[in-house]
Amino acid sequence: MAMLDYSEVTPHKFILRDGEPYEVLTHWVFRKQMRKPVNQTKLKNLISGRVIEVTFHQNDKIEEADMGTRDIKYLYTNRGEHWFCDPNDPSDRFTLTEEIAREALRFVKTNSVISGITFEENIISIRPPVKAELKVSEAAPAVKGNTSGNALKIVTLETGTTVNVPMFINQGDIIRVNTETGEYTERVEKA
Repeated sequence: MAMLDYSEVTPHKFILRDGEPYEVLTHWVFRKQMRKPVNQTKLKNLISGRVIEVTFHQNDKIEEADMGTRDIKYLYTNRGEHWFCDPNDPSDRFTLTEEIAREALRFVKTNSVISGITFEENIISIRPPVKAELKVSEAAPAVKGNTSGNALKIVTLETGTTVNVPMFINQGDIIRVNTETGEYTERVEKA
């Protein structure tokens, strides 16, 4: 296992702490007056989902978690159960808990192949692509006189998620969304 220096603990890295894997959400390396620099981080426990704040000092060595990835195909959600399968073997079906799948599936269409993050051969997190192209299923029409400046409206996407978009987006348009921030990035196709 690789050991990380205190300043190498940056977002999207996985570390081991007390034998459990954590994902680094944020970090900030700073120096307080005449003291040595420290790295203030927010870590998410990938098993329990709990977020904690940890400060790493200059002489700390942090063990990097041995994480793997596996392609999985999202099938459907029924009664709170999220069903997946191996993309190469549709008969190899399994479910993931609400804690693992809920937030990540906001922008994922059925039959999409996504990445599953594994720890000790178990899927503990899923990672959708950074950008997703989705169809607008419901959108209120733009009201004349309400389009000055940076006016936004809320639309519903084909996955059921709502997003703020510019007023010119209509029902049936296909838009690109950043899945990490949940924000609209651009219109791909006009209806």
